Formats: sequence, C-alpha cells, structure tokens
Amino acid sequence: MTTRVFAPLSIPSPSDEWRVFNLGQWLRDIGLSWFNFDINIHAYALCILIGIFAAAWLTNRRLTARGAEPWVVVDISLFAVPLGIIGARIFHVLTHPADYFGPGTDPLAVLYVWEGGIAIFGALIGGAVGAWIGCRITGVRFWTFADALAPGLLLAQAFGRFGNWFNNELFGLPTDLPWGLEISSDNPAFPAGLPEGTLFHPTFLYEVIWNLLGVAVLLIVERRIRVVSETVAGASVKRIRQQEYRFQWGRLLGLYLIWYGLGRTVWESIRIDPSEIYFGIRTNVWAAIAAVVVGLLILVIQARRHPGLEPSPYVSGKEWSPSGVVHSDDTYTDDDDDYKAVADHHEKSVV
Repeated sequence: MTTRVFAPLSIPSPSDEWRVFNLGQWLRDIGLSWFNFDINIHAYALCILIGIFAAAWLTNRRLTARGAEPWVVVDISLFAVPLGIIGARIFHVLTHPADYFGPGTDPLAVLYVWEGGIAIFGALIGGAVGAWIGCRITGVRFWTFADALAPGLLLAQAFGRFGNWFNNELFGLPTDLPWGLEISSDNPAFPAGLPEGTLFHPTFLYEVIWNLLGVAVLLIVERRIRVVSETVAGASVKRIRQQEYRFQWGRLLGLYLIWYGLGRTVWESIRIDPSEIYFGIRTNVWAAIAAVVVGLLILVIQARRHPGLEPSPYVSGKEWSPSGVVHSDDTYTDDDDDYKAVADHHEKSVV
C-alpha cells in the first residue's frame, strides 16, 4: 500500500492521550499516592459543558436586558439541560440502532454518553420540553426565553463540535483540499480501501464556522434601525432611533432553526459515518429540512398571532422587578380581551 504524506496545512486529529485525562493518575504522579481512584475526564464531555456554560452566560445577558431576573436562566436550565441531553441521546440511538443493538455490540453502551453520540435535533426537542417546564415554574414567557437562547444555542453547538474533533469522529468525504483532516488509518471509522494519509473534509470545523457566523447574524438581524422625525424649535429634524429585539415571540428562534438547518443539510450530506437512510437521504438531513420548515412556520404564525412587541419577559402575575414592585397595568397575557389593542399601542410607540 502506498503511503501518502499529509499536506502541510492539513488539520491533525488529537491523539488518544488528549481524548481522556486521568485525574486520579495525575494526582498519584505528583505525590498523592493515597488517592486510589481513577477519575477520567473526557475532552468530549468538557467541550459539551463549556458550550452549555457559554450558552447560559450569553442567554443570561440577553434575558436580563429584556427585564428578567438575573440568572433566572439557571432555574430554567435545571430542567432544559438534563432533558436536552436525554433527548439528544435517544435521538442518536434511534438513528444509529446498529451501533448499540447489532451483532457484537453492548446495549449498555447506550448509557455511555461521554464516549460521544448525541444529536442536536434530539437535544432541541428534549431541551424545549425542559425549557417549557422551567418557564412555567419561573413565570418567564417561553418564547422570550427561546429568543434569548437562540444565539447561545449556536455558540454551544460550536464548542460541542470540537468534542467530535477530539473523538476523531463525524468527518467528511476524502478531499485534496490543503485543510483536510488527518485521520489515522487504524481508526475504526477509516474507510476500507483508502490509502494511509488520505485527508477528509473537516466537517466539525465547517459547522463551527457556520455556527459562529450564525451567532453574529442573529445578533445583528434582530436589531431594527429606524429614522424618525421630530419637531425641535419649530423645525422638523430627522434622527436615527434603534429599536432592539425586532424578532420577538419566538421569531428569532425560527431564524435559528432556518440558519442551522440550512447549514446542516450541507455538512451532513458530505459526512461518511454510518446513518439510517430513508428515500436515499440521511436521517439527519431529513431532520435539518424539518428544522427549516418549523422555523418558517414559527416566523409566519407568530408574526400573525403577535403583531406587537412583548410587554414583559414574564407572564401576567409573575413579573419581577429590582424594586420588588409589580406594575400590573403594564402587563397582559395572550388571553386578554384587549390584547390586540395593547399590542398595537406598543408597536406604534416604536415607530
């Protein structure tokens, strides 16, 4: 077999030593011989945790800017994160059944989340259920939370994809591009018949870049800039007025679903890891298409249902304010008889 030399700009894959760090062994090596336990810290799990913390930090900043209690996101995350992880794992197992229930497999591996194998689409479903529960308990409007979270989701996914890089998994088709990903020929996922030194599309990196670009896009497009006319000393003066949070009532979440779904259809189409195929298309491509459709439906339906701006990040009766005073006259719910009139009033106030 002919050995092929990696390109100068190719991306190396981390070695096994970088995938798992044995904290217990490290403590023994530095002199703490009494510590007899092995504590394995997986790089994949660290990437997921860093992503969760980054998303929580960004969501907190965005939610408090809307008037919510600082760090109420933690209370909601107590439900959203566990159910999101469970949903992500279930979705992955259902779309890769042969990896866990086929000949020579260990069904208990279904529980080994730290070894990799979680699906963002399952995380969105499970996380949405958990977030809805958390919002019901805290009184935060679900759609307000969803919009505040949307950029953070992409940020978390960007960090999470580095976990796939550490695990040497989910790479793409062979490529001659100089930034191809190096994969060892003894990797179980290395395609049979290809020469050693073959480079592959770094799909993890493509998605990282797409997701980070998406964070910037969502943060920019939700801000609306308007030019308003004012009368000053009898003269008409035009000035620029910026109105934040144009995409409310879940519409920014809709944009997130469209952005991520469009990108995922591309990256998923060039991956070579095994996947269930339906009508010639990979399962996750179908899921990405579904995400785009759901995103479009959210934009259309919510624009019709809620033409005005959100009056508060809280539902009526559960408002929070730094002074502890609730101004009930400034709040309303979707069920109020005068909902449309109040919504129109809020819309006109920013024109």
